[in-house]
Amino acid sequence: QVQLVESGGGLVQPGGSLRLSCAASGSIFSINTMGWYRQAPGKERELVAAITSGGTTNLNYADSVKGRFTISRGDAKNTVNLQMNSLKPEDTAVYYCNADVTRYTGFRRLYWGQGTQVTVSS
Repeated sequence: QVQLVESGGGLVQPGGSLRLSCAASGSIFSINTMGWYRQAPGKERELVAAITSGGTTNLNYADSVKGRFTISRGDAKNTVNLQMNSLKPEDTAVYYCNADVTRYTGFRRLYWGQGTQVTVSS
């Protein structure tokens, strides 16, 4: 069993900042890529940012967040953070963490967290 738990969402004014965190736990042999996705009401889920086990050398960001959001591996094992600065109302969405996990059995699949709400509004 693998679980991903997100934290750090909330309400923030335009121009403000939030930091999201995600921790993966359970029967994990290794994690390749961890990422953040978001889904706004009436829209499809979209990639926000992703980071591989290689760290800072392999980062992928959505064009809409480049220069404002930063993804990083956490200090604790199997954690990932998303620092969001200069937030805009259009960043309002439920943010989901995911992880490409290989379990000790050799089984590999994507796991998702339950999501955390981010609302940018004055």
